[in-house]
Amino acid sequence: MVKMAKRGGTFTALALAAAMALGVGSVAVVAPPEQAAAVTEYEYRKKVSSHNSLKKQLAGVDSKLAGLIISLNDLTENRIPAAQKAVQEARQKAEQAKSLAEATAARLEAAKNDRTSLEEKIKQTGEDYDDAKDAVAQLARASFHGSDASTLMDVVTNATTTEDFVNKMQSDAAVTRSEANAADAAATSLSTSMNRKERLTAIEDEITQLKGQADSQAASAQQAAEDAVSKQSELEALRKKSDEERAQLEAQKKSLSTKAAQEAAELVSMKAEIDSWSVQNNTGSANAGTGGQQQIKPSTGSGSGSGSSKPGSGSSKPGSGSSKPGSGSGGSRPGGSGQANGMNYTVPGNCYEGMSVCYGHRTGNTVGGSAYPWSQCTWYAYRRRVYYYHLPTGSYMGNGQDWANTGRSLGYLVNRTPHVGAAMVFRAGQLGANSRYGHVAVVERVNSDGSVLISECGASLQGVAQWRTIYNAGNFQYVHY
Repeated sequence: MVKMAKRGGTFTALALAAAMALGVGSVAVVAPPEQAAAVTEYEYRKKVSSHNSLKKQLAGVDSKLAGLIISLNDLTENRIPAAQKAVQEARQKAEQAKSLAEATAARLEAAKNDRTSLEEKIKQTGEDYDDAKDAVAQLARASFHGSDASTLMDVVTNATTTEDFVNKMQSDAAVTRSEANAADAAATSLSTSMNRKERLTAIEDEITQLKGQADSQAASAQQAAEDAVSKQSELEALRKKSDEERAQLEAQKKSLSTKAAQEAAELVSMKAEIDSWSVQNNTGSANAGTGGQQQIKPSTGSGSGSGSSKPGSGSSKPGSGSSKPGSGSGGSRPGGSGQANGMNYTVPGNCYEGMSVCYGHRTGNTVGGSAYPWSQCTWYAYRRRVYYYHLPTGSYMGNGQDWANTGRSLGYLVNRTPHVGAAMVFRAGQLGANSRYGHVAVVERVNSDGSVLISECGASLQGVAQWRTIYNAGNFQYVHY
């Protein structure tokens, strides 16, 4: 039985399996996306509590509809994340197996080349010829012709011919060689002093072994690649099922009569939508040169509002492949619930990528989203605001913690009042944010208890968003438009 550490005892894999069977959350945890949180007994109990809370909210709801909501919640909170993890692990294994197979194949090729080279030498000089003597003789011959080497040989070794010189040098080397060096030389299986026939036999043996390894590892790599494809197919099937169930829920949501049931359905539907949208809009690739940096260049800045620019490469058309912004968010997009400091959040966003001015101020959108490294929090926040909510977002907002100051300099409204679509800014180290760059997320829903549901991304998430609920919402700054 697999056991996981906890205070004062163990938390078994059976308990985790029980949590999975309940269909409760495994993604919406408080830990930031940059950190991989271990499963603890506390989190297990939290999942059970969350499941019971969902059932309580659905009290009195038609059993079929309640079952649909619970099933969709299970998909988004448990089965899809587990399948996503399985895909990542399978891909890693496939890459490792491929690298090992390629390395062994390269060694096999090198051994074959050694054999070919040695066979050519044997044809020329015979299999019993000593390579060490050959090498020294070559040096002696090269030095002897057209130089004072003959005088040097005579003075140093009393040798008058190349052959005498070679023999004398080998004899002196054998006498002065230390025991350690002699032992080391003897232990080298392919030493150049070895008889060519012996070396050829050793190389043939190595080729035989490497051939067996190469064949085995190639088969393992092929199987690992097939497993990764299979896991990906399973994940895609789960996401297709999630889309279907979400469509069913959206069609029946109006029949829910209680506020608690409506809120539960909206939250479950929204989480499924975030996952679906982030997968469909997951374009780009990792840039190893950026490290953990969230803004490529400049590192910080107010952004330039001059002229419209070329949209970021690999970006999809605004809103493509997604449901209408605001669906399941508890009101019109963006915001749904009234105003913030005079801003009317019931008006749909109308800013698109490449617009230099929108809502009466510079957007700072000069190079699209290409200034943000793929899968970083800034990359996701930019794409979600621009392509889903159609809200202005600068190309050079800086790293996550810089967005509030950069937003002010561009004329965006920045305050501590959360609304749907706003960029939520985390200071460096705040609630687990990166200690150097901070973090930024997107507000997806303001809940009735004042907490906020946010979506976010991070380098380790490979461009696929996750979500969590933040309860101390007033402790953060929000960039609106």
